[in-house]
Amino acid sequence: MAELDLLGSILSSMERPPAAADGETRRRAREQAARVKKLQEQEKRQKVEFRKRMEQEVSQFIQASGEPRRRFQPMNKIERSILHDVAEVAGLTSFSFGDDEDSRYVMVFKKEFAPSDEELDAYRRGEEWDPALAEERRRLRELAAQQEEAELERGTAPPGPPNDYKDKYRHLIGSDAAKAAARTMEANKAYGCVPVANKRDTRSIEEAMNEIRAKKRLRQAEDEGGGWGGPRGALGVMGGWGGGAAPLGVFNSGGE
Repeated sequence: MAELDLLGSILSSMERPPAAADGETRRRAREQAARVKKLQEQEKRQKVEFRKRMEQEVSQFIQASGEPRRRFQPMNKIERSILHDVAEVAGLTSFSFGDDEDSRYVMVFKKEFAPSDEELDAYRRGEEWDPALAEERRRLRELAAQQEEAELERGTAPPGPPNDYKDKYRHLIGSDAAKAAARTMEANKAYGCVPVANKRDTRSIEEAMNEIRAKKRLRQAEDEGGGWGGPRGALGVMGGWGGGAAPLGVFNSGGE
């Protein structure tokens, strides 16, 4: 029985022969890989054909003397990258415009007609470029700059927020600041003015410490009733006679 159990465990651990389902799975995998490869080759051919077509259109654009720029139809990201590469190889300048991915397009410019920043801004806003309108705007800007310069020469500042912090906070700090606001300080005699020489302590450290110790010993002696100035001074002695008058000799011990 033990030998049969060992044989059964060995047979169960061995791999089973491939079934028909495994062969079907491998066949589907091969077909899918073949389809992917076919799609990749087809996409590659489409890219090559699109590049050739863009090269022909760019060549025609270069030969057209009266066309400084050309706008192409909206393209996807891959096609736009191919067109940008073709334009760079041809020595042209190209830009992409459009907010949405589906509506983005490419414009190609000749080198001698390179767009200005104003023209690019107009295309980015979705507007058509009008050179006459742009020239009028430029003239108005120059006129405004000349008027501002003339006002500065006359001394009248143009309307607008102050650029200097002193002008901005004049209502808080006044018109004077820094050295202009400095004033000579004078002593107020109403509060007394003690000369510096009188404030200077000429004692040494040892003398000052000895004086402090002497005052401390005097206070201790007064607290113990050894002097007339403490709690048990003259009034305490008078109280010790029963509340009546003290003998005359107590106050006249020194004689007349």
